[in-house]
Amino acid sequence: MTFRQFAFNNIIRNKRTYVAHFLSSAFSVMVFFIYALLVFHPDLQGELTTISATINILGKIGMQTSQYLIFIFSFFFLLYSVSAFLKVRKKEFGLLMIQGMSPRQLHQLLFIENMLIGMAAIICGITVGLILAKLVLIICANIFAIHKGLAFYIPIKAILMTVGAFLLLFLSIALLTSRIVKVGQLIELLLSEEKPKPEPKASIVLSLLAIILIVVGYAVEFYFTLHQNLLVLIPIGVVLVVIGTYFLFTQLSVYMLYILKRKESIFLKKLNLLTISELIYRMKDNAIMFFMVAIISAVSFTGIGTFMSLGNPGLAEMTNPFAFTYQSSPENKQEETHVSEIKKQLSEARFSYHEGTATPKETENDLIIFSLADFNSIANALGHPKETLRNDDEAIIVPTTVSQQTKFRNKEDVIKTIDLLQGNMDIQFHIKKTVSYIGWNEKDTGKTMVVVSDSMYEKIPNMSLNAMGLPKYHVFAVKDWEKSKEVASQLQHSIPLDEEGKYYLNSLVLQWLSDKQENGMLLIISALVGIVFFTFAASFLYSRLYTDLERDQQQYKTIAKVGLTQNELKKIITRQLCIMFFLPITIAVVHSIVAFTALQNLVSFSIVTDSFVILVSFMFLQIVYFFVIRWRYLRYLYKKTM
Repeated sequence: MTFRQFAFNNIIRNKRTYVAHFLSSAFSVMVFFIYALLVFHPDLQGELTTISATINILGKIGMQTSQYLIFIFSFFFLLYSVSAFLKVRKKEFGLLMIQGMSPRQLHQLLFIENMLIGMAAIICGITVGLILAKLVLIICANIFAIHKGLAFYIPIKAILMTVGAFLLLFLSIALLTSRIVKVGQLIELLLSEEKPKPEPKASIVLSLLAIILIVVGYAVEFYFTLHQNLLVLIPIGVVLVVIGTYFLFTQLSVYMLYILKRKESIFLKKLNLLTISELIYRMKDNAIMFFMVAIISAVSFTGIGTFMSLGNPGLAEMTNPFAFTYQSSPENKQEETHVSEIKKQLSEARFSYHEGTATPKETENDLIIFSLADFNSIANALGHPKETLRNDDEAIIVPTTVSQQTKFRNKEDVIKTIDLLQGNMDIQFHIKKTVSYIGWNEKDTGKTMVVVSDSMYEKIPNMSLNAMGLPKYHVFAVKDWEKSKEVASQLQHSIPLDEEGKYYLNSLVLQWLSDKQENGMLLIISALVGIVFFTFAASFLYSRLYTDLERDQQQYKTIAKVGLTQNELKKIITRQLCIMFFLPITIAVVHSIVAFTALQNLVSFSIVTDSFVILVSFMFLQIVYFFVIRWRYLRYLYKKTM
């Protein structure tokens, strides 16, 4: 038997230990390859099939950044994973050295083992990626709204890039892990598994601090969503929650178990003595791992759910209530022709629509003034009731942005009066009402829309730079506007962009599709990175569980001799695994629900469905994973103990 054959047999012999490490590595390779497949796709290069060339560039940068993230995170995860497995094999290393293996040969053995696993993971990951390539391209074409689809191609560059990157990664890990193993005295290696663990301790101060930090972090996030000022509050809230989560696992969880241990009525009841005593050590030993799993999972859930919500057409409609907006300057002689063309195209496509017209005036103090007649025309188009004003001193405030809409909902921020400055005119209006809906699209300027009486509107001087007068707007509210892409495309040809700026046509559906493609890029990036992180989190659990397998087998074998039955062992292990698998994921779900709730406060459409689908999907995967691992773990324990 050659040295390489011996290394290969070692891997086969320890396949149970290395299977999660191998599968996680292969999955990382596969996702990295999929990103490379998209980055080098000929239909996603430069100014091609998407609506905006800028989105192509940003999407390519985003995917390349995701590749770097996966590569860097894979390096640290795999290094941690291998280090954990090497601790389990210390006794094996001691036996090999007794039989004459030198420290240099031991390092060489570990190097070959890691490289063999790495190369197998690269081959497996790329092979599965190629098998799934066509399906991935179909899904991406749908997300990017590319009607012609993305053609399959032989991704030579993607394969070479993936092989090169991960060969370098596995080579680095192999070199490092072969140096991690400290070959001390043989007696230390042989007895490494028999050293007693010190009793875990927990601080009541840090336990309380965990609760306080998480609650304050949540409060900070909700404060921002309600007031939408001080962007610095977002990272502050996140940092507080992260630190609080760390103390929750390292201190609060252990402290709570000690409280249960002190209550004899609970601790001495049936199997609780064994379950709680063992959980105290497991929680302390695995606290860092639980913390990482919770944070990684929360980031994955929130990222995917957020970008799914951003693709919702309600977001576009929330910022711009009009499917088509036609702006015409006084010198535009084609106004009637163009407006008739818009109506004709909508009617021929059998769309139900309502038209509104307005000629707003802008003031020196950033107000947009509408006459009552113009506003009622817009309100009628949007399906809202008409408003009235009793005299020239009254005015109505209308939000033009989401932030204004949220602000006006807050009773503490109710506006009672507003000043108008225009030339020599300085008037204060009493606010009769603030409407709840967005009545004009000013998301780029954030100006406030004020409705005044028709007579007052005529008195306000026109300060427009255009000597011929103010531009007139024709706005169209269209039912099922997200299906109007064909109409918008035809209008782009029949009403081309005027270089002199005499008229301008804005189509909401084209803007929405552009945003959808941008968010589609973000969704793919967040989904694949999130799934990789979730897979790593699951692998963390697996590696920690099987790190303690030998010790658990010896422990329960001893307890079985004094009467522990197979059914009782099953109950103890199930309880412990439930804590290990579902405590971190439950904390992650709670963090995600808080994030989704905060996001819901920022938008006027429901994101419940998207959020629910994401959380239920990941919980389902975790439950399936739990039952698979529980079955395998119990099977290994039964062999040694029963």
